[in-house]
Amino acid sequence: MAAPEPLPFHLCLAGPTASGKTAAALAIAQAHPCEIISVDSALVYRGMDIGTAKPPAAELAQVPHHLIDIRDPLQAYSAAEFVLDARALIHAISARGKLALLVGGTMLYFKALLEGMDEMPSANPEVRAAIEQEAAQIGWPALHAQLAQVDPATAARLAPADSQRIQRALEVYRISGQPLSHFHRRQEAVNQQPPAAGPMALISLEPVERSWLHERIAQRLDSMLALGFLDEVRALKARPDLHANLPSMRCVGYRQAWEALDGHIPMTEWRDRAIYATRQLAKRQITWLRSMPQRQVIACDQGDAVGAVLQHVEAALRAAQQATK
Repeated sequence: MAAPEPLPFHLCLAGPTASGKTAAALAIAQAHPCEIISVDSALVYRGMDIGTAKPPAAELAQVPHHLIDIRDPLQAYSAAEFVLDARALIHAISARGKLALLVGGTMLYFKALLEGMDEMPSANPEVRAAIEQEAAQIGWPALHAQLAQVDPATAARLAPADSQRIQRALEVYRISGQPLSHFHRRQEAVNQQPPAAGPMALISLEPVERSWLHERIAQRLDSMLALGFLDEVRALKARPDLHANLPSMRCVGYRQAWEALDGHIPMTEWRDRAIYATRQLAKRQITWLRSMPQRQVIACDQGDAVGAVLQHVEAALRAAQQATK
């Protein structure tokens, strides 16, 4: 399998949720002519604005943004689709004489772009429906046990109730006869070739103190509530074609709000559950980041984090210019 054509130089700004990525990205955009590519699996959905902390219109107008509002909540969007879209955008932005700045917290997208991923089967509605029917009869933990028999590596990293990912892993296996973990492993020959991502800099905003991040997560959820987050979820629930098991509706915050509005959890508890789920998401994001040794870490809770990001950007741009001489 041949490696894709290396990309032009680009910047990546990653970090867990609520770590200050948006402010840092806008500061970079003010200092350098660039266009932002969203690396966020929730921002792709139209009509999901408050609960995803989607940048307001004023911010979107300051600098061109891409891969935001490109899907209806009924539609799926995969890491493979992201890689194709992001690579095309990086080339196009560079051709316009601007810097491509990739910003977000969906670490699977970053990892797929930086390290590549083998092509895996597309979603199959019939296979997916059959798996959902099985789950309704025997439960997701039983399907998780089935997955452990055919793809122990994937099953080991999934919770027995993680229906979305269990479904996808079983779907891939039933369509291709290969475990999902097979498609996530790059072949030895590809690993020995130049990185598909091309010259880039990966800057990561990570907290020294988790308590700082936890406080920001709670504050942000309260701000979302004040802006009408529950009304946003009510509007989505009012659509007859949307349901709780869609990938869009399983986004952190939306899932808990949907369950509360359905009466499955008390309204008095859903805020705490959403905060806990967001903390767990942030923990997983940080774990992903620590598996990327090429990243340059900025302590987002210490001193002038935005200023430190700008210094790293300047250094990366100088290094890129030196490399082309």
